[in-house]
Amino acid sequence: MAMLHNGRAARRQTLRAIRPRRSGALPVLAVCWAGAAAVLALWWQNTPVVRLDAAEWLTGAGRLTGLLGGYAIAIVVLLMARIPALERRVGSDRVTRWHATGGRYAVGLVIAHVLLTVWGYAVRAGTGLVEQGAGVVLEYPRMIEAAIGTVLFLVIGGVSAGAVRRRVRYETWYYLHLLTYAAVYLTFWHQLATGAEFVGNPAARTVWYVLYGAAGALLIRYRVLAPIQLNRRHRMRVEKTVYESPGVVSVLITGRRLHRLGAQPGQFFRWRFLTDGLRWSSNPYSLSAAPRPDLLRITVKANGGHSAALSRLEPGTRVWAEGPYGALTAARRSKEKVLMIAGGAGITPMRALFETLPGGPGDLTLLYRASKTEDLALWAELREIASARGARLLYAVNGPDGVRPEITPRRLRELLPDIGDHDVYLCGPAGLARQSYEALREAGVPTRRIHHESFEL
Repeated sequence: MAMLHNGRAARRQTLRAIRPRRSGALPVLAVCWAGAAAVLALWWQNTPVVRLDAAEWLTGAGRLTGLLGGYAIAIVVLLMARIPALERRVGSDRVTRWHATGGRYAVGLVIAHVLLTVWGYAVRAGTGLVEQGAGVVLEYPRMIEAAIGTVLFLVIGGVSAGAVRRRVRYETWYYLHLLTYAAVYLTFWHQLATGAEFVGNPAARTVWYVLYGAAGALLIRYRVLAPIQLNRRHRMRVEKTVYESPGVVSVLITGRRLHRLGAQPGQFFRWRFLTDGLRWSSNPYSLSAAPRPDLLRITVKANGGHSAALSRLEPGTRVWAEGPYGALTAARRSKEKVLMIAGGAGITPMRALFETLPGGPGDLTLLYRASKTEDLALWAELREIASARGARLLYAVNGPDGVRPEITPRRLRELLPDIGDHDVYLCGPAGLARQSYEALREAGVPTRRIHHESFEL
């Protein structure tokens, strides 16, 4: 067992990080919608007359969907950049969902742009759709590149669709997803070369260059340069792996000046282990103990090929990390008392928070949900932390007949009569998260005090 304690030092550091603040989601969404309104205004400015003519309506709609699609693509790229301020204020899970939703909108708008524009041209010229489409691609400037980029968008969108995504290996999806950058580059020039809003309008062209240039610069800064700088500075390696419980292993990672990573309990990194079979995979795992100047720890349950292979890591294996990410930290806390609900792999960030969240005897409660007692990973550590801090540690496992105990509003109020005065940190499988969230709301916990990160798309 890899018992790690950082005790009072970690709690002092966590206390300094507690600065409760409102979510940044609404301001960010307001800026995005304001940009969409500006794009609509640009289209309206360049459409002085809307004639009651089928060809004009179709081509006008094609221009509008093309503009909105180009704008949505830039926003999607920005959301791929993992900008630290955005991740901390909005949350990695919400940014991830925004990226997925924005990608669907972008692909839908691009498809609508192509179909409406070609249809409008075909009505005007009195030709068929296929003939007109081939003519547009072959005769208009930068259209061959745009056609290739559009096909790439369709491939990426198809692979990212839920039904397909669940059947494709993560690595396949990840590397196909990188083609997004090529698709963006190929379609960008067509927008400026043929878009009525940009031809002869230097101001609009400048704004578009700034929008895409800023998205590209932030992407390079935080997805390329920041990880290179982090890994050159800290030079992380595997120290050892430790068996914790059936199917659960901890990986201890050493490095230089790891306290300068700025990682907080509750956060995660994307880890790449540079050894055969793992070097091409980058997976997110939370810290399962407070970070120390010379040591980090992750604890992983074997749910797939990558996580199962971590138990075979050799000491000295080089580690490439990106992060830290996530907003499930002490900064979300607003009340003195805290309830933590964990299930499955969700115990890892909860264990780090359980040790480090400041609080007196009776202020902290951890409820751990598992199928059976053998699945209660890190249980000995949790008991030791609870004993040392005067915290409450509870577990809920299935009965001998396999019946699972439900988390209900009544049981929550019995457990904590003043539950409405608690902050709640929640991490676990989607089913547990939904059930717990609904029960907490019915038990009187306001939405703003239920802190949860989920990467279900």
